[in-house]
Amino acid sequence: MSAYDHDKAHEKYHNVEVRSASSDDREKGFTGNVKLHDEVFGDINEDGPNYRGLSDLGAIVIMTKAMIGLGILSIPFVFMAVGLVPGIMVIIMIQIMMTWANWQVGQTKLRHPDVWGVTDVGRKLYGRVGEEFLSIAFLLSDMIFIAGSAILAVSTALNAISLHATCTAVFVAVAAVLGFALTSIKTLQEVSWLSWVGAISILAALLMMVVVVPLQDRPAAAPQTGPWDKDLKIFNNPSVADALSGVSTVVFSTAAIPAFFSIAAEMKNPHAYTRCMLISEGLATAFLVLVGTVIYYYCGQYVAVPAPGSAGVLFKRICYGIAIPGLAMSLCIYAHVAAKYIFVRTLRGTKHLATNTKRHWITWFSCTGGVTIIAYIIASAIPIFSTLCSLVGALFGCFVSVCPMGLMWLKDNYWGNPNKTMKSHLGAAWAGFVFLAGIFMTIGGTYGSVVAMINAGSAGQLWSCADNSGSVATS
Repeated sequence: MSAYDHDKAHEKYHNVEVRSASSDDREKGFTGNVKLHDEVFGDINEDGPNYRGLSDLGAIVIMTKAMIGLGILSIPFVFMAVGLVPGIMVIIMIQIMMTWANWQVGQTKLRHPDVWGVTDVGRKLYGRVGEEFLSIAFLLSDMIFIAGSAILAVSTALNAISLHATCTAVFVAVAAVLGFALTSIKTLQEVSWLSWVGAISILAALLMMVVVVPLQDRPAAAPQTGPWDKDLKIFNNPSVADALSGVSTVVFSTAAIPAFFSIAAEMKNPHAYTRCMLISEGLATAFLVLVGTVIYYYCGQYVAVPAPGSAGVLFKRICYGIAIPGLAMSLCIYAHVAAKYIFVRTLRGTKHLATNTKRHWITWFSCTGGVTIIAYIIASAIPIFSTLCSLVGALFGCFVSVCPMGLMWLKDNYWGNPNKTMKSHLGAAWAGFVFLAGIFMTIGGTYGSVVAMINAGSAGQLWSCADNSGSVATS
C-alpha cells in the first residue's frame, strides 16, 4: 500500500458525519441520524448500538483487564517450575513478543479498515481458507477456552469464599449464568464501565496478596509447626515438559491479541491505539513480575494454585471476595469478543447488524448463550485451573495471537516490496523469528500441558465436586 493509499485508508476509517437519514438509509431500515460509517459495522446510527464509542481510557482499562485476571493467578507456579530468575526472564521475553504483536494489531487495523479480528487477517493472508482456519482456532482458543478458564476462576472464588459450601460443579454453573448475563452487554463502550470495577478489584486483590504473604510466619500450605524449608530455587532444573508448560502459562496470561483487535475496531480514535496498548502492556508486565516474584520468594515449594491460596484461609477468602468482579469481567470480555465475532459474521452487510431489530436481538442472545454453554462445558471437563491455563496458552496463545501478526507484517511491509532496505530486512528477520517462536511454543507447550494433564490423573475428574480453591503446586 502506498503512502497515499495508506493516508486515504486512515481518512476513510476516521470519517465521522452526522446527517439525517437519506432515502437509501430508510430503504435499509435506518430512520435516525447517521453518525458514522464503519467498514465493518456499516452505518452506525441512532437506531442501534454505537460500535465506535470506546474512549482511550476505556480502551486502556479493557486491555489491562484482558491481560490481568486469570493467568496471573498461576504465575507463581511458573516461578516454582523454572526458578526465580528464569521466571522473570520468561515473562519479559514473552511480553516483548506480545507487545510487538499487539502493536501490529493497530497497524493492521489502520491499513485495512475492513479488518475486525484475527480471522480477517487469515482472509488477507490466505483468502477464504485462511479465514476459516483461523476462525476455528479463534473460537476454540483465546475466546471460548479462556472464557472456560474464567468460569473456572469464578467457581474457585466462590468455593474459597463459602469454604466449599457446595459441590464445585454447582459453582461452575452459577459462574456460567453470571457470564451469560455480563457477556450479553452489547458494546465495548458499555463493557468499559464495568471493566473499571473489574480492574480495580483484581489489582486490589493482587496487592493485598503481595502485602499479606510476606507478613505471614509461613505459607498456609507449609507445616504449621516446627522447621520448614521453602526450597527456593533461583535457577531450577525442570523437566522439558514442566518448563514448556510454565512458558505456556505465561503465554496464556498475556496473549489477548484477538481481544485487542475488537478494542481497536470499536475505539473512537484508533490512532490512539498504540499509546493505550503500551500503557496497558507496561502495567501488565509490572504486575506479572511483582506477583510472581513476591509470592514465590516467600512461599517457595508451598505455592498454592491459584495463588491466593498461599495467603491462608482468611485472607484467601478476602482476596477472592475482592477479586470476584475482576474475574467475572475477564469472563465477560473474552466471551463477549467470541460472541461478537459470530454475531458480526452472521449479520455483516445487513441492516440488522447496527439496528435494534428483532433479528438483531435474537442473533445476539443466541451467540452469547452458545459461547457461554461451550465455555461451561470446557470448564467442567478440565477442572484444574493451572492445567487449563497451560493447555490454552499452548494450543492457541501463540498460534492465534503471535504467528498471524508476524505473517501480516511480512505481507504489508516486505513481500512484494521492490525497495527493500536494511531496516526492512531486519524487520523481516524479527517477524520471521516471532512466527517461528510461536510455532515452537505451540508444539512444545502442548506437549508439556498434555504431560501435566496425564500426571494430574484423577484430580481432574469431569464435573468434579472437589474443592478447587487452594491446591498446592509442589514439584
